[in-house]
Amino acid sequence: MKKFFSLALIVTLILSLTACAAAADKKPKVKFDKGKLKKIELTIAPTQGMPMIVLREDYSDVPIMGEAVASQDQMVNFINKRNPDPKINCTVSQLVHLYYVEGEREGIRPDIAICQAIKETGVWNYGGDVIPEQNNYCGLGTTGGGVKGAFFATPQLGVRAHIQHLLSYTSKRPPKVEIVDPRYELIQKFRPQIFGKLTKWTDLNGVWAVPGNHYGEDILNLWLQAQMPDASEASMDAANLKIALEDDKAAAYVYRGLVNMEREDFYSAKEDFQAALQVEPELPEALFDLALAQENTRKPADAIKIYDELLKVDEKFAIAWYNRGRLKLIQNDFKGAIKDFESSLAIETINAEAYSNIAIAYLKQKKYEEAWENMQKAAAQSSTNPVVQENYEKFAACVKVKK
Repeated sequence: MKKFFSLALIVTLILSLTACAAAADKKPKVKFDKGKLKKIELTIAPTQGMPMIVLREDYSDVPIMGEAVASQDQMVNFINKRNPDPKINCTVSQLVHLYYVEGEREGIRPDIAICQAIKETGVWNYGGDVIPEQNNYCGLGTTGGGVKGAFFATPQLGVRAHIQHLLSYTSKRPPKVEIVDPRYELIQKFRPQIFGKLTKWTDLNGVWAVPGNHYGEDILNLWLQAQMPDASEASMDAANLKIALEDDKAAAYVYRGLVNMEREDFYSAKEDFQAALQVEPELPEALFDLALAQENTRKPADAIKIYDELLKVDEKFAIAWYNRGRLKLIQNDFKGAIKDFESSLAIETINAEAYSNIAIAYLKQKKYEEAWENMQKAAAQSSTNPVVQENYEKFAACVKVKK
């Protein structure tokens, strides 16, 4: 009898749990106002990604020591664009020059060291424990909790200490001038496992900053952005000089193409990117930039063909999948667009604009449930994107959820 009751109790419990699970999985009923949905106009989210410069070195291989790639003028412009009024005790030009003098003396790449200072200081806005009067550009001696760290009498000494600290990580050779880094000898004496042994910027991950899982990559992303040319005559002169003198012709043509993109001379940009591809037919940066140029000259079909080629070279290029899907959506290839957006999301799962565009593709096919499901996903991923939020509000006004 006891066994019978135990068995009955187990069966009852299973049925109860099954019923609860079914109730939990049961979606609320949704009623769509199809008349309104046929009339609403949703906005297709824009093209993603910026034109790309050619970086031959993989991030994991970029060394701390070496020569600058970005010029002093580029670094000055890069800082000024991000903070027109940095809290420093000299001019931006003077600070950049100091980094090149101190860095080149010790063999440390000055352009990337500046990018590390940009990251550490918030482009010299500060806001943490360190204050501008310290001339401390890399957080030397700061440990959090109000500890301000090292003070340096002049910007030059602050820059020198930064360069010397990088030297302590990457070389056992002593600095060529008097040591002003207060932590240089501490690294030498108490951290032999890293003294002179961290030769690449990504080696600083979790060492210079904690946890700092992507610390080196963040610095190198800034460095890559700093190398981007602008629309100035100086950038065009530099681009023409690269084409005339450099062995890496493909990269040089891409560089000039970027100048023309900045000038909105998209036809000249296309010619430059095509010239790069004549030298190196599968160069991803040239393919991506050419596709963007084709879009800007209102050649969506040609842009799609370029994205086809790019995705053969790199099938994990999430933005290329997204951009191709967007072009297909514009051309009313709704199934192809959905497939491309989903391919992009399989690589990068956070992309509210992709979900929003998928919703539009389903809506155009009058597949309202699928459209609403994806629009909800888009809204859940972004509460600040104006295109996504406007689309969601328009769609939600046509939907009634039944209890």
